[in-house]
Amino acid sequence: MAMMASEIEAMIVAAIPDAVVEITDLAGDGDHYAATVVAESFRGVSRVVQQRRVYDALGGRMGGVLHALQLKTGVPTS
Repeated sequence: MAMMASEIEAMIVAAIPDAVVEITDLAGDGDHYAATVVAESFRGVSRVVQQRRVYDALGGRMGGVLHALQLKTGVPTS
């Protein structure tokens, strides 16, 4: 069963409360998404650690319920 974009966003925000999350369904199938996650708590943290925090927030659903996630992370610019 595919995940809804709102579920992905809710899981990320639950784990990273200061995150601003934008989810795009890339194929319209609920299996292939792109996510942009921006959070002040990412400041000073390597991109690898930022992405690991997002994947951890998804609780092991990557590769299963959530087939593919194109991920961009960063810190607020203003």
